[in-house]
Amino acid sequence: MKSNNQINIPQAKEAMDKFKMQAASEVGVNLTNGYNGHLTSREAGSVGGQMVKKMIEAYEQGLQ
Repeated sequence: MKSNNQINIPQAKEAMDKFKMQAASEVGVNLTNGYNGHLTSREAGSVGGQMVKKMIEAYEQGLQ
């Protein structure tokens, strides 16, 4: 199954992959490079939620 997720700036792919791995580590989810079909919905959601949390924190810091 091909992913529909696309990065708007292709040069950011490496940074986004690193960010995803960091978020996964913070919530205790074991991610691998490539396909992670072994993850439960809860685990995948916690990684995405952690990424959103970090992005909101970064935005709020920029407002100060």
